Formats: sequence, C-alpha cells, structure tokens
Amino acid sequence: QVQLVESGGGLVQPGGSLRLSCTASGSRFRQFYMRWFRQAPGKQRELVATITNGGLTDYTDSVKGRFTISRDNAKNTVYLQMNSLKLDDTAVYYCYAADYGLGQNYWGQGTQVTVSS
Repeated sequence: QVQLVESGGGLVQPGGSLRLSCTASGSRFRQFYMRWFRQAPGKQRELVATITNGGLTDYTDSVKGRFTISRDNAKNTVYLQMNSLKLDDTAVYYCYAADYGLGQNYWGQGTQVTVSS
C-alpha cells in the first residue's frame, strides 16, 4: 500500500506564496501520474494540476500562470508551487497518485491552505 504524506500548507496573505510537498512511499513513484486536487468548503473536489510520469504538466484554468507542479523522482516527491495566491485558493489540497500499470490509485490526507488578509 502506497502512502502519500503532504506538507507545506498554512495561512498566507493574498498575493503570497506557498509550496506544497507530497512524498510517496514505495518504489514505483516514477511510474505514477501525480495530481493535486483541492476542495473548498461547500464545493466539490476539483483537479488543480497534473504531472505525468514523463514530466508533462496540465493545470486548471484558474491557476494557470500562478501554480507550478513538479516532481523529484529521486525523492519520491511531487510539489505544487503556488504564487499570487487569491482568496478563492483557500481549500484543503490533496495529493493523488495514479499507478496505471497496476490499476491502483492513492490519496493523501490533505493539507489546509488558507488565503486571508
């Protein structure tokens, strides 16, 4: 069973930055597609960013140009660099791993990001 452990959330003012990290256990990390989701109070969970096992990235429109997803396979870690944060970015952010080779997927426990003045 793969475990995903997130860190880096917190309270930040509008316009500020945070970097989220998600570290996976096991030896198959480099095969995973990694994603970041978020869920704001009263809203559905939404996909924020994806990075494939080949390093291709994709973002939801609302974060394009502000967020950057990256991965370090040597550290089994995916990152989400969040810049120019807005009030609407407030949410619990979840790390997600898709292992298409084994047909498995995994979720992290979530980390709270609060953007407030």
